Amino acid sequence: MSDSPDRYRFRRTVEVRFRDIDEMGHAHHTLPLIYIEEARTSYWRDVLEREELDFIMGEVGVRYHRRIRYPSTVTVGVRTTRLGRSSFAMEYELRDEAGEILADGWSKQVMFDYASGEPKPVPPEMRARVQAYEPVAPES
Repeated sequence: MSDSPDRYRFRRTVEVRFRDIDEMGHAHHTLPLIYIEEARTSYWRDVLEREELDFIMGEVGVRYHRRIRYPSTVTVGVRTTRLGRSSFAMEYELRDEAGEILADGWSKQVMFDYASGEPKPVPPEMRARVQAYEPVAPES
């Protein structure tokens, strides 16, 4: 991950809510994941023209750079970085109103057939739409 906002074609703003603030006066350490989830849902709405995908979270990580304070607005950058046979990887960054990086993160998701309880292939339509939207690393 880098400190360059140019890497993120998709961005969504998220308001920091008063209830997000902990006793230390900043957003609780779990909140960047909620902000990322809100932005990721918007990303899929824009890229795939729908919100729902049949996937499960395989891994997720967050690196904290600065405190997230109230009141403020956080801009979350979202991008897909890899499309595998049945999984995909994404990266995220959170910036404040001045453009300073607050946190960045990554996740790996696995497409999942809930009826069978097994992984399933990334749908061809999803692969085509993501690749048309942004450059994505090939399957490895």
